[in-house]
Amino acid sequence: MKSIIGALAAAALTIGYGVAISPSALLGGLPIIAALFLGVFLIQWLGFAVAWLLRTERYYDLTGSLTYITVVGLAWFMAGDPAPGAELLFIAVSFWAVRLGSFLFLRVIEVGEDQRFRHIKVSAPRFFMAWTLQGVWVSFTVSAVLVALLPGNAASDFLPAGLSRAVFVAGCSLAMAGLIIEVIADHQKTRFRKNLDNKGRFIQTGLWSRCRHPNYFGEIVFWFGLALAASPAMSGAQHLAWLSPLFVHLLLTRLSGIPTLVKRGQQLWGDDPEYQAYLARTPRLVPRLIGAGQGSAL
Repeated sequence: MKSIIGALAAAALTIGYGVAISPSALLGGLPIIAALFLGVFLIQWLGFAVAWLLRTERYYDLTGSLTYITVVGLAWFMAGDPAPGAELLFIAVSFWAVRLGSFLFLRVIEVGEDQRFRHIKVSAPRFFMAWTLQGVWVSFTVSAVLVALLPGNAASDFLPAGLSRAVFVAGCSLAMAGLIIEVIADHQKTRFRKNLDNKGRFIQTGLWSRCRHPNYFGEIVFWFGLALAASPAMSGAQHLAWLSPLFVHLLLTRLSGIPTLVKRGQQLWGDDPEYQAYLARTPRLVPRLIGAGQGSAL
């Protein structure tokens, strides 16, 4: 019961955040971003119902990715004639969601079980919480892009010239760099795992020789870049949309991302001197730009 109450409270707080950053337009009588966030949670809860009946987590990440595409697609449709350059934000989020969602879905198909859900999917309240938290994740991360896309925003014409354009270009460039880093890191790890000679070993080549979590670094840079690109559209309370990249950073570095992998790494290789040496010489998140890395970059 506590999990259900906590999940509903998290959803309510997220929708309240949507009210705070919404432009003046309404959807179904609600501030438009709050209404979109409500739709995000309804999609997750429908996904939970199906997943619980089938007792599977297989479609969890795929549902999250489709939700990203749906929400930015609706925002794009409702914008009608969005601000110049805003279409790049829509394309960036859609491409990121398709790429990551398909990557994670195919990985689950190959492995057969997502270890994150081994002890969660046996409890309906905890499983419901997991799906609700995905709604929180989608809502917060996409919030800055929604501010830039949606109609009724007093600052919607955010690329006239000068500083606004320079900020937008800088943000898009950062987002592209982050996406490239994330794609390369995932590709390297996939190739490493498929090599039977690497069974039971940890990756320390390519980007993984520069930092221990290059995929998460790329993810954080991607969303920070999008928030920067969207920032000229923000006015007043909409600057709270900067919580988007901050939320991604907090989740990946303090809550579910890196801490989970660190614990698993210690369980698997904690007594391995080579692993301890890797931890000692390799930055946790921000890649080392100088010094010799190991292995190919691709």
